[in-house]
Amino acid sequence: MPAPLKTIGILLFDDVEELDAVGPWEVLSYWTRRSPEDGYRVVTFSESGGPVTCAKGLTISPQHSDTDVPDLDVLVYPGGRGTRRHLEEPAQLDWVRAQRERVPLMASVCTGSLVYAAAGLLHGRPATTHWAALDLLAELDPTIELRPDDRFVDDGDVISAAGVSAGIDMALHLVDRLAGRERAREVRRGIQYDPQPPV
Repeated sequence: MPAPLKTIGILLFDDVEELDAVGPWEVLSYWTRRSPEDGYRVVTFSESGGPVTCAKGLTISPQHSDTDVPDLDVLVYPGGRGTRRHLEEPAQLDWVRAQRERVPLMASVCTGSLVYAAAGLLHGRPATTHWAALDLLAELDPTIELRPDDRFVDDGDVISAAGVSAGIDMALHLVDRLAGRERAREVRRGIQYDPQPPV
C-alpha cells in the first residue's frame, strides 16, 4: 500500500495578492501532478472554504476550509492587502500559532511574513518580505534579522519570500528541498521560468 501523500496547503483569503498564491500553486502543482511518485500534493483552502476575492479582483474557489483541509506538512501563507487585517485579528494570530505547533514547515510570501512576525514565529530569526513592508516587519518584531536583498530566506522550519514574484523562487526552492535539485530544474524548465527582465 502506498504511503499517504504529504500535503502542501496554500491559504487563501480576501485581498490576497494573486501571484503570491497562484505563483507557488503553478510551481507546486506542476511538480506534484507530473511527479506523483515524490509523494506530495498541493491544495488551497480558506477559512470558510468559500470563494475569495483577490487584491486585483480575481475570484478563486479553494478546495477546502480550514476545518476540512488535510493535515499539512507545509503551509504557504501569501501576502496582499488582506494580511493587514490579519495583523489586527487575535483569532487569526492564534490560528497561525496553532499551525506552528502542528505543521513542520511554515512558508510565507510577501507580506505573509508580517502575520508570522505578529504571531511571534520570526522572533530572533532571519526573514524577508516585500521591500515596501520591511520597516513594518522590523516594527512588528525588532529581533528579526532583516534580509532585504534576498529573494527568499530558508531558516529551517520557516521560509519567507520577498514580494509577489519571489513566491515562484521560493516554491522552486521548496521543490529542491523536498524532492531534489534535478526535480526542481525539471519544474523550472517545464514552466519556462528563466527570469530575464525586459526593463
